[in-house]
Amino acid sequence: PWGLAFFSFCRMLVTEKSGTVALVDANGSNVVTRLAGPPGVNATGQGGLLDVALDPDFGNTRWVFFTFAESGVGGTAGTALARGKLNTAYSGWEQSPQVRWQQTPKLTPGTHYGSRIAFGADGTLYVAAGERGVEANSGVARTDITGVQNSGNTIGKVVRMDRNGGNVSVFS
Repeated sequence: PWGLAFFSFCRMLVTEKSGTVALVDANGSNVVTRLAGPPGVNATGQGGLLDVALDPDFGNTRWVFFTFAESGVGGTAGTALARGKLNTAYSGWEQSPQVRWQQTPKLTPGTHYGSRIAFGADGTLYVAAGERGVEANSGVARTDITGVQNSGNTIGKVVRMDRNGGNVSVFS
């Protein structure tokens, strides 16, 4: 497990590296059911299904947000954000999780996806995206297209967006 999101009625969602989401009772002793996670979860290395957060207005929207390592072309991967809508019984998906945001560029190291989800007081969504091991592996701060100091990518950044995945701002 990587992330937990607690419901007010004594259950929680737990993300599992493989890409599934466990609905667990509050004391953690009973998995009520497992749900499919977002499409394209890359569960290799440090990748997999990562954080989970409930929409600030979850009681009305039933939206659940996930971050995960998303497979790309040619063995690359990057952090991504998906959103799904639970059914009214909270036992399955009314709308399966779909990708709302993707880290760019996708890279080949299988490490440092980072990834936490937080909401601002105004409901704005924040995602922390890892630096993907590029600088940690080399020990040198890079300024090229894959470096965290490059403002033209989302490697090693905090990204702010609306809950639909639009109006994206990137913070270094």
